[in-house]
Amino acid sequence: MAAKRGTDEMRDRVVLGEFGVRNVHTTDFPGNYPGYEDAWDQRRFEEAFRVDIIREEEGALEFDMVGIDAAIANAFRRILLAEVPTMAVEKVFVYNNTSIVQDEILAHRLGLIPIRADPRLFEYRNQGDEEGTEIDTLQFQLKIKCSRNPQAAKESSDPNELYFNHKVYSKHMTWVPLGNQTELFPDADFRPVHDDILIALLRPGQEIDVLMHCVKGIGKDHAKFSPVATASYRLLPDITLLQPVEDEAAEVLQKCFSPGVIEIQNIKGKKVARVANARLDTFSREVFRHEGLKNLVRLARVRNHYIFSVESTGILPPDVLVSEAIKILMGKCQRFLNELDSVPTE
Repeated sequence: MAAKRGTDEMRDRVVLGEFGVRNVHTTDFPGNYPGYEDAWDQRRFEEAFRVDIIREEEGALEFDMVGIDAAIANAFRRILLAEVPTMAVEKVFVYNNTSIVQDEILAHRLGLIPIRADPRLFEYRNQGDEEGTEIDTLQFQLKIKCSRNPQAAKESSDPNELYFNHKVYSKHMTWVPLGNQTELFPDADFRPVHDDILIALLRPGQEIDVLMHCVKGIGKDHAKFSPVATASYRLLPDITLLQPVEDEAAEVLQKCFSPGVIEIQNIKGKKVARVANARLDTFSREVFRHEGLKNLVRLARVRNHYIFSVESTGILPPDVLVSEAIKILMGKCQRFLNELDSVPTE
């Protein structure tokens, strides 16, 4: 029975020790353990696999993906970062720039401004095309000039009072329809995601006059096309108290973990510690610094339970990004299967 428990722990848990981590590598492959049926079975996978939405806010999504391998979880994360397409500034035509920001730096800053435009409405621009069309290009103009405020007090030193348009923000970028885009997108509101992104500072007489072409691309080609601010996952924490922890030891134990992980109950006049919500812990392993506690707690992570956090840049909602990433992953799988079918058999 003890051997079976040890095998189960090796298969299901990644254990964090004081000086290392155990059971890191996947071991549940066919024939590795007598008495365990680890051959791939679609029915068993479908019964075990699930996705639970934990928290959904504007721009952020947290969900659990349970019953998959680390390779699939990481592939999904990488697709979110690098293969879900967006629209971003690709070409900048500088007609006038007398600001202190060099042309190439200005173009770089403009390229990193997230553009609120659904990439599913556009096609990829053909390589080598000089001119954009209404189906593959969005055009924006930034034309602004700084001037003095004649009504400003003479003793004032505040630039906000002294000058007009001395700060160039992303809100000054305006959409210029190409071709018949006005008819194609009658309800469109193409613009930067945030209006308050500072692009440059001007002084009287300085101006910026540029035209920008936004195209469809993926983060694998350039980071400006990445649709997420962050996309990460972690294994579900699993904290087990091996013995009762009471009174002063319970209070010390509570301080070793993130707030909300350990709670103290009053049972028959004694303070008794219990694990309230292991999910909140970040596993600092602070408990191992206390000689009287480190052998009373087992820290582990559930091997096939992944907590995903997706934070969108605002171009698309995070739930849409997740669904698009799933479609891309399905497409990759289908192409692989087609390749297998096309290989001649002898």
